[in-house]
Amino acid sequence: MALKIIGAGVGRTGTYSLKIAIGQLGFGPCHHMEEVLKNTSVQVPLWAEALAGNANWSAIYEGFNSAVDWPTAGFFRELVHEYPNAKFILSERSPESWADSFGSTIYKLVEGRANAPEKMHAWLTMVNELLVKSGFPPGLDREGLMNGFIAHNKAVREIIPEERLLVYQVKDGWEPLCNFLGAPIPSEPFPRTNNREEFWDLVKAGS
Repeated sequence: MALKIIGAGVGRTGTYSLKIAIGQLGFGPCHHMEEVLKNTSVQVPLWAEALAGNANWSAIYEGFNSAVDWPTAGFFRELVHEYPNAKFILSERSPESWADSFGSTIYKLVEGRANAPEKMHAWLTMVNELLVKSGFPPGLDREGLMNGFIAHNKAVREIIPEERLLVYQVKDGWEPLCNFLGAPIPSEPFPRTNNREEFWDLVKAGS
């Protein structure tokens, strides 16, 4: 099963809402970091191997038609060649609001990983390596996070062919997403979910 849609936007850019929207449009199941948390014994070693340069994409994405969020977003350079027919979505928001959201959720969680439950250590170690690969090493201040975010998005625009890429903000709703994917616009409202409180609920559910 080859991926049809790949999200190149990093976490905290509306990727969970995008995952739900993609599913509603009929392009699911959609891989998301939540899937890694739900299946750490299989997914974490596979992603650790990918970070070591030995990716088994067919095993990672077995059963999925699409993928958004980290870890996927950290591998857009590899995936654009691995899936030459896939369409890419770069989910964005303002660098300022992203740095505040990321800094108080994912970055904070990884920074305190030594104090996390033991069963989460392998996952958090993988996530830390993933953040480094994505341009967010430990110890960045708010400006450093913003600069890393801008650099990531710039690299996506430069590497993904324009005809295969949608630059998108979830606040724009269904229309640009449906036009890009060639899907009819649903009658129901665009999904809005995974604020900062929901992020911590997801983490607790996986711990």
